[in-house]
Amino acid sequence: MAEVLVTGGTGFVGGAILRRLLAEGRSVRALVRSGEAAAAVAALGAEPAFGDVLNPGSLRDAVAGCEVVFHAAGVNEVCGPDRARMERVNVDGSVAVVWAAAEAGARRVVYTSSAAAVGEAAGVTATEDTPFSGRDLTGYAASKRRAEAAVLAEAGRRGIEVVSVNPSSVQGPGRTSGTARILIGHLRGRLRVAVDTVVSLVFVDDCTAAHLLAADRGAPGERYLVSGATLSVAEALEALGRVTGRRRRVVFLPRAVVSAAAPVVGTGFRLLRKHPPLCREAARVVRHGARYDGSRITRDLGLTYTPLEEWLGRTVAWYRDRGLV
Repeated sequence: MAEVLVTGGTGFVGGAILRRLLAEGRSVRALVRSGEAAAAVAALGAEPAFGDVLNPGSLRDAVAGCEVVFHAAGVNEVCGPDRARMERVNVDGSVAVVWAAAEAGARRVVYTSSAAAVGEAAGVTATEDTPFSGRDLTGYAASKRRAEAAVLAEAGRRGIEVVSVNPSSVQGPGRTSGTARILIGHLRGRLRVAVDTVVSLVFVDDCTAAHLLAADRGAPGERYLVSGATLSVAEALEALGRVTGRRRRVVFLPRAVVSAAAPVVGTGFRLLRKHPPLCREAARVVRHGARYDGSRITRDLGLTYTPLEEWLGRTVAWYRDRGLV
């Protein structure tokens, strides 16, 4: 009988949680939607359970016998074509997980939220208590903010513990999308032009450790921001140069250029029926930047962050092993 259920176990963050739990000798069940996913988690040593976050009955069966649920499944898209589906999965699906966990008698749900759910004003270094600015930068941020509020409300109604973990941009071995494309492009010598915005990053191993600490020691109803470094893109590329011994010249453009280009690029790619690399909400993210204070989880739960250049070195080694750079 499994003691832990993981949703999103074939994804980047959920997969890292799954592997860490198995490495610690825990008995783990993973929610899957396909035979391919079932085979992948079984190969790791987890028990696959077929189900879907939008099917509460299947969730209840999957949770049966488990004490803790790590809910890491979700849709993370910027400039995506189907915001309604993202809203259903991230909000309705997360509420369904809490409902199913309570129905099955689980003790706690650790919910993978996002630092973007804070919704801080521009220029603010956000903490867990920073007030919502009144404006969501993206549909994804809006869905995660609403989902976080909804799962905590459902937990209160159902009498089950929920702890929210809010990572900033998660990076490390296994990640090749999103912000990781900037790192890979720079290492390949293809990043000639960039916008020098501010980013907050966290190493995937630290994000995983944060989830396990939240399961063991997190205060019910609390959120914990997880962010190990806040720096400009220029500073991140400079750190990458120190790690690799290679420094490449990059021209940095004003953020206003991205705002002006976004509508044109977005329209052009939509006419071609292709996913746009840039749109208005992506431009808003670049203009706004990301500044998150991840110190509460260190103070309260004891998380130790891996130094930036140490995890960058490990990440570059993973890229090289797989021929990505």
